[in-house]
Amino acid sequence: MTTRHGGEAPHYCEGLAQLRLGGGFFRAESRPARDVTVLLARWLAQQRPVRLLDLMAGCGIRSLRCALEAPLAALWANDADPDRLPLLQANLAGLPAGLEKQCTALTAQRLLAGCLERQQRFELVDLDAFGCPSALVPLVLDAVALDGVLVLASSDGRSPTGHDRVAAVRRLGASARAHPASWELALRLQLGVIARQAWAQGRGMTPLVSFSEGRTFRTAVQLRRRPQAREERQLGLLAHCHVCGDQQVQTLLQLRGWAPCRCVRSGESGPDGSGMPPALAISGPLWIGPLQDPQAVGALLADAPQAPGGAAPASLRLLQRLAADPGASPRCWPLAQIGQQLGGGPPPLPALVEALQQLGHQAWCSGVMDGQLRSDAPWDVILASARELRGAAATVRAAK
Repeated sequence: MTTRHGGEAPHYCEGLAQLRLGGGFFRAESRPARDVTVLLARWLAQQRPVRLLDLMAGCGIRSLRCALEAPLAALWANDADPDRLPLLQANLAGLPAGLEKQCTALTAQRLLAGCLERQQRFELVDLDAFGCPSALVPLVLDAVALDGVLVLASSDGRSPTGHDRVAAVRRLGASARAHPASWELALRLQLGVIARQAWAQGRGMTPLVSFSEGRTFRTAVQLRRRPQAREERQLGLLAHCHVCGDQQVQTLLQLRGWAPCRCVRSGESGPDGSGMPPALAISGPLWIGPLQDPQAVGALLADAPQAPGGAAPASLRLLQRLAADPGASPRCWPLAQIGQQLGGGPPPLPALVEALQQLGHQAWCSGVMDGQLRSDAPWDVILASARELRGAAATVRAAK
């Protein structure tokens, strides 16, 4: 639910924060995202002093919660709308006097350009953007300290999910085709933009947390002094056949021709006789590595119950899902698509995951989208396992 409040609206309470929301855009349902930012601030503060830059602070709720619930060394809260500056200043007025605090009403470009000129960097930068933030990525990475964390959010739901292919090329420098795991596709394209720019600056990056509720796509990455070994192998292409459901993934470093999908192997090749099914849709370049850092997510999950402001039940459920799925393979299928290929209902997802793991394959229930299988197993093996499980279940039912 989106909430709009007038200037005299009652206070809104979340965590340890109590503040006025003003007349701007605000979604109470986005609390899990704010909880994750606060927990990341607390996680970083266990390692070193944390300076927070909140680039698009709105009413200042993220800044206020981080200052109250995580020990900050400094806080800079900014919103480009000058009409909101008095509200932002009022909401942050009660913070401890010892905290270095700054409130401004600058465009993100101007603020970041100033940081670059002064060589000013922050351990935690939060960029909660309207639309696609790709144009800001080069400047915002320069504002992140070594081993610091960037929390990046995009509300552009069309271009990275394959619904506006021209915009995807312009904004992301990538092809984005319709895909059954559309939220994950958007996250991986966003991570691909960050990785390419980090590498161009001679730095490396590690995804810590990646999630979406379908409206906003959020990633938190840790910036390294240099790329880790073989990190460039995590950029690649993802292919999906809309007819047979087969998926393939390739790294850009070893790009080669695509293997025949099930359409071709069954003799249903393209009309031009090339052997390439016309439905094969290729997206990328995008991040094909893990979406989560298990150690970091585990630390956030362990800290959530004891954090001063607590964490919402939805936040705990989110972290539990992400902790159970590192996102190590970009190949994901909805159970409904598996059932469609089988010509009937699919087996239970946990049973299919267990069956594939017993065969020696990687398999998880997706933590990004409900009801989806993530696996590196060949598509034929997935379908055969699903068919066998369904047959065994039918035998049990008949015996009863």
